[in-house]
Amino acid sequence: MSTISTTDYRSVYHFSPKEKWMNDPNGMVYFQGEYHLFYQYHPYGNTWGPMHWGHAVTKDLYTWEELPVALAPDEHGMIFSGSAVVDWDNTSGFFDEEPGLVAIFTHHMEVPNDQPVQRQSIAYSKDKGRTWNKYEGNPVLQHEAFVDFRDPKVFWHEQTKAWVMIIACGQTVCLYRSPNLKEWTFASEFGAGIGSHDGVWECPDLFPLAVDEDKQQEKWVMLVSIGADPAFKEGSRTQYFTGNFNGSTFAPDEDSLTVRWLDHGRDNYAGVSWSDIPAEDGRRLFMGWMSNWMYANQTPTEGYRGVMTIPRELRLETIHEKITLVQCPARELEQARTPKLSLYNVNAKEAQAYLGTLELESYEMEAIWASEQPVEFILRCSEKEQTVIGLDASKQVVYVDRSRSGIADFHEHFQGRHTANIQTQNREQHLRIYVDASSVEVFANDGQAVITDLIYPAAEAKGISMACVHDDLIFSSLQIYELCGGR
Repeated sequence: MSTISTTDYRSVYHFSPKEKWMNDPNGMVYFQGEYHLFYQYHPYGNTWGPMHWGHAVTKDLYTWEELPVALAPDEHGMIFSGSAVVDWDNTSGFFDEEPGLVAIFTHHMEVPNDQPVQRQSIAYSKDKGRTWNKYEGNPVLQHEAFVDFRDPKVFWHEQTKAWVMIIACGQTVCLYRSPNLKEWTFASEFGAGIGSHDGVWECPDLFPLAVDEDKQQEKWVMLVSIGADPAFKEGSRTQYFTGNFNGSTFAPDEDSLTVRWLDHGRDNYAGVSWSDIPAEDGRRLFMGWMSNWMYANQTPTEGYRGVMTIPRELRLETIHEKITLVQCPARELEQARTPKLSLYNVNAKEAQAYLGTLELESYEMEAIWASEQPVEFILRCSEKEQTVIGLDASKQVVYVDRSRSGIADFHEHFQGRHTANIQTQNREQHLRIYVDASSVEVFANDGQAVITDLIYPAAEAKGISMACVHDDLIFSSLQIYELCGGR
């Protein structure tokens, strides 16, 4: 019988496995009313090991049902990262009258006294992802030169009527095309001389987004995660590019000549978007692994290790003449709220008095004010511990300081203050902060900058406070909601 961890660090409304190790989100697809989340999973240990695909589903993006392992290692190797799609028109020939799911993933084979071999394979499901059949013709794609050749993200390109795969190839990504998910033809390569190359490229994604919600203007967004390198204390993180895509080639725009990070914290990695969100919904929904390869195997949880970010909607907005990728919490999370504090047009002194009456572990805070003076919120605090979230409009910066956030001695670079630059308009500042048992996620000024950080405070560190220069600063709105979730 499995033992389920009851550690204080178990998140309430973030997904984590009941037990054992989890990393990258995989196979994220929406089908017949369910959001599927597959993930890199080691069912026999609490650190990285032989990779399987774990599986969970949700209908509301905050209540999760964990299902049995979907894909296990076989004669071709471990099951590394990949994606899943709905084969609506049975291009693969795997289905009869009803559409089904196809998973596209990396088989990773260890070779004694030589480099490992990474090849791409597929599997299909006719029962909403509950059981999977691996294709007898696996692998379907391999490369003779690339040692790192993994993490295929596949989508249907309607304009050219073909499946497109973007795949990580060491320090670049390659694009392939297929009529049937079985036979793939090389289309192009991208990445030389552009972007960050501080670590190996991993877990790419490619998708179109309207600019400023204008249906007449569209850009393609490419996400590329960067593996941890001991030379860089930031560890693993994710960059993005914007540009145009014609079905074969991605052409970056001028803004992409500057390295741009998806998240300015330390703990949002390998994130990709859900496939097959219905057209009437129209959102691009994203989720990342909330950890960092610098210390992922050392975090102080018990019985399990690994947690996902909250689901987020990705949008493109023009900010000071630059097309910027912004993130907002998925609106479904609003259904998980229980109001705990609701203040309007209240000054800082009064707000602090109300905050001092609260002790909470898992909640959302939203604050809006019109001033350039710095404001700090001190969360998950006790006499010895605190996590500080601050916004200083005069310096156009938002930050998270986890230097005293709790247990931090498991890695020399865990402690620290993480900052992001923001643009301020009309002097109105806006913070949405999601706090859980072991994390904070900060969305500044409508998601133009995001900071995601793990924290490991003591169970009794549930205090909430704030600090600013002048007590007469007015918050036009200050809201706190306790959040539920789980299974």
